[in-house]
Amino acid sequence: MTDPVPDYTGRDGRLELSAPATPEILELVHAMMAHLWTTHEVTAQQRVRFETSVIEILGNIVEHALVGSAPGDGRRFDIVLDVGRDDVVARLGDNGIPVEMDLSKATMPDELAEDGRGLALAKAALDSLSYRRIDGRNLWDLVVLRGGS
Repeated sequence: MTDPVPDYTGRDGRLELSAPATPEILELVHAMMAHLWTTHEVTAQQRVRFETSVIEILGNIVEHALVGSAPGDGRRFDIVLDVGRDDVVARLGDNGIPVEMDLSKATMPDELAEDGRGLALAKAALDSLSYRRIDGRNLWDLVVLRGGS
C-alpha cells in the first residue's frame, strides 16, 4: 500500500519554482530559502538542517536524475518550499529517470570516498525524508519540525 501524498497547498509561507534542471539553479534555490528566512522566524539550526538537505537532494537531481539528457530536451524540476507553524517543508520533483534505491539503506560512505554522502546527510539532518515515483515523476518530501530543535 502506498502512503498518501502529503498536501502542502493552502499554507502560508509557500514559494514555488519550476525550471530546467541545471547546476545554475542551485543559486536560485539558495535565494528562495534566504527569502523564507527573512519572512519567517526559523532557528539557525533548523535553517542549516533544511538548507543542507534541500541542496544535497537538488544536487542529486541535477547530477543523476537527468543523466543522458541533452540541454533543452524538456528535463525539468520543480520545488515547493513552505514554512508552516510546526514544520519547514520542501517538495522536489523531476521528470528524470526513476531512482532505484532504498532510503533506509542510505549511510555515509567510507571516509575516503569522494561522493555518496548527499542522501545520508539529508536523512540524518531531516525529521522526515521520503521518495516516491508517481506518474513519471520523482517526488522527494523533506521535513524539518520546528518544535524544540
